[in-house]
Amino acid sequence: MTVKVLIVDDSAVVRQVLTEQLAGIAGIEIMGAARDPLFARKLIEKQWPDVIVLDIEMPRMDGLTFLRQLMAERPTPVIICSTLTEKGADITMQAMSAGAVDIIAKPKLGLRQFLEESKTLLGDAIKAASHARMERVSANSRAKASVMTPTQKLPADAVLSERPSTLIAETTDRVVAIGTSTGGTQALEYVLTRLPRTAPGMVIVQHMPGAFTAAFAGRLNQLCQIEVREARNGDRVIPGLALIAPGTDHLLLRRSGAQYRVEVKSGPLVSRHRPSVDVLFRSTAQAAGPNAVGIIMTGMGDDGARGLLEMHQTGALTIAQDEQTCIVYGMPKEAVKLGGVDASVGLPRIPDIITQAPTRLAYKRLHGGAPPAT
Repeated sequence: MTVKVLIVDDSAVVRQVLTEQLAGIAGIEIMGAARDPLFARKLIEKQWPDVIVLDIEMPRMDGLTFLRQLMAERPTPVIICSTLTEKGADITMQAMSAGAVDIIAKPKLGLRQFLEESKTLLGDAIKAASHARMERVSANSRAKASVMTPTQKLPADAVLSERPSTLIAETTDRVVAIGTSTGGTQALEYVLTRLPRTAPGMVIVQHMPGAFTAAFAGRLNQLCQIEVREARNGDRVIPGLALIAPGTDHLLLRRSGAQYRVEVKSGPLVSRHRPSVDVLFRSTAQAAGPNAVGIIMTGMGDDGARGLLEMHQTGALTIAQDEQTCIVYGMPKEAVKLGGVDASVGLPRIPDIITQAPTRLAYKRLHGGAPPAT
């Protein structure tokens, strides 16, 4: 299938380089490039694109206004191509909440070189966006990100060793680990805004460029009863707090005596991502074992599938968002295929599971039927 792409950006350099780079990728067709949304309107009157790459700050009409019009008129996969500024990050988070499915972070300096070097990143983001179930995006908007993708695909071993043979005894101290990617900003907003202040401590990886994770956490913190913030090395994981991995580093769960703390750690890309869900889930398996709940949500690719299996093998309750409510049913699908998922559930059920933070046995008693054995 050929993905028809429309580029909307007031920078002639961006339009030219994106057109040149993307035109060379098999399966992608550039149907046009417009310098602002009003010109884009004229193009889509003739042919509607499969994916739109959209700048935010433009003359005559800003990208956020145009995005909201599109989502009201005909929900379409949109990738935000935004500059790395504090103001830009805040507006980009509004765009993700309004229905954009991914982010490409473009620097203010060295733009041409960045775009030329990011051909694989751009192509992968567009192809992933073309699979987005926009009926789910639209529904969630009424009631989001991308990282560099090299050819080498390292496992979690590149950051931390396999789990120890001695497992942690089950306790009443619970921790919830969540991993998500494409479409995840909306899914996380849906889930976290429905949690009470008494919710268990959470550690979260959302694939997103580093310049935007702090703004994303800040936006959620304003909307939620719980506290949400970007994780700092050594932060303690406590009830009522959700820690989101910085977009530039891996996030690991560690146990210090009776307490859980996080380690923010640099390192190679794992499963083609940094932060990696596989790294978070493996560290959670090691630190918490059966005292954890692992949740894998909407996203393209397979990051997190192996880590969730390791959590499952240590006795943690493992949950996957189901296909019906995923914007992109990629990561949960791969986790199910590996056999590491106790149950696939719709997005509306996930807040209750987090609030209960049940053990695998408790989940069986609440919902009937034994989950797969470890």
